[in-house]
Amino acid sequence: MTPDVTTRDWSQVLSQIRSHRDQAAFADLFTHFAPRVKAFLLRSGASETLAEECMQEVMATVWQKAHLFDPSRAAASTWIFTIARNRKIDALRKQRQPQPEDLTWGPETEPDQTDVVILQQETEELGRALATLPEKQRDLIERAYFHDLSHSQIAEETGLPLGTIKSRIRLALDRLRHAMRQLDRPK
Repeated sequence: MTPDVTTRDWSQVLSQIRSHRDQAAFADLFTHFAPRVKAFLLRSGASETLAEECMQEVMATVWQKAHLFDPSRAAASTWIFTIARNRKIDALRKQRQPQPEDLTWGPETEPDQTDVVILQQETEELGRALATLPEKQRDLIERAYFHDLSHSQIAEETGLPLGTIKSRIRLALDRLRHAMRQLDRPK
């Protein structure tokens, strides 16, 4: 006899999905959480279409990333709704990106040679400053700024807690600012 879905231990269900890729367990989890995730997204201001797309992505993420769930850190529902919140934020960010019709077309003026030289020098200085960072901080800076990943996406990729990622990036940016100031000082 299957337990009532309202009293089901969803952490245990996620464990079955993680350990055995249990499709029946995932079907139960999907049946329970998919409508709740969609309702949550709708209540938080998402359109019907966005809520449906995000819900599908969230549930796919739950299946693919079940191995990242840690029941000692959060309840299954908290983990799933956090994924939903982050997906919605990511989707809204993508919507704000300029569309091709919003971009200006036509000839652009050539940059001044002085500006080009200054930009090259600053790029080289930044590269030297990046090289001084500890590897863990440099990796997170590169993911965030060179690969355009959100902190949540970095957390999903690395398995690190979101707070750790934010702390390391903040420390790395402070170190970069300090290193860049040192390079700007006259010798």
